[in-house]
Amino acid sequence: MIILRRPGHAWPLLLAANRDEKVDRPWLPPAAHWADQPGVIGGLDTLAGGTWLALGRGVLAAILNRPGSLGPAAGKASRGALPIRAAAARSASEAALALAALDAEAWRPFNLVIADARAAFFLRGTGAGRPDLIEIGTGLTMVTAHDPNDMASPRIRRHLPRFSAATPPDPARGDWAAWETLLVDAEHGEAGIAEALRIPPLQGFGTVSASLMALGTAGERCWRFCPAAPGTAPFRDLALPGI
Repeated sequence: MIILRRPGHAWPLLLAANRDEKVDRPWLPPAAHWADQPGVIGGLDTLAGGTWLALGRGVLAAILNRPGSLGPAAGKASRGALPIRAAAARSASEAALALAALDAEAWRPFNLVIADARAAFFLRGTGAGRPDLIEIGTGLTMVTAHDPNDMASPRIRRHLPRFSAATPPDPARGDWAAWETLLVDAEHGEAGIAEALRIPPLQGFGTVSASLMALGTAGERCWRFCPAAPGTAPFRDLALPGI
C-alpha cells in the first residue's frame, strides 16, 4: 500500500493498494454493505463479513496482515471489522485514538492505516497489549506486512523508490496513469515473488483486486477500483454516495 500525504495541496491524501488474498476466498466489490454503517462503503469479505479497505464520509481505512498471520484463528475476531469501525468515525484522529485503546489480543497481528484529508496514522497490532499508534508524516509512505517504509520488506525496497520517482496522480484530471502502471508490476529480483507488487496466482494465493483513492480539502472523494489483478481488467471510478 502506498500513501502520499501533501498538506496544503488540493488533494492532500492519495492511496494505492493491491489486494493479495486466497484466490478462492469469496468477496464482493465496494458498496454500502453494512446496514448499521450506512455512510461506509468497502469491499465485502463474504466469509467473515468485514473488509480490507473502507471509505466513510471523509475517513478511509485499510488493513493488512503482519508476517505469519494469514487467515483466521480460533478465538480471534475478524480483522476485517476494524476498517469499517475506523471509516465510520468523524476524523482519522478520532478513529486512531479509539482503536489504539483496544486490546490487540482480540485479533491476529495486523497493520491498520487510517487517514483523512488532514492526518494519517499507522496502527500496529501485535496480538498482545494495545496497538502501537504512529502518525504517518508528509510525503510518500509504503506499508506491507512490515512497518512503514521498512527496508527489510523486499517489496518496499523494490517499489518505494519507483513510486518516489513517479509523477503523482492528478485526481482532478482523472490522471492516474503512472501509479496504475506501477501497480501492474509482477516482476521480481533475487528476493523472489515477495518483491512483486502484483502477485500472479501461486499455490492458491495472488493479487485479486486493486484500488486508487484520493481525498480532497473540500471533502472530495475518489475511488478507482479494479475488480481483478491490475493489468487484467480496467480501473473504474466508483459512484460514491453524497456526504
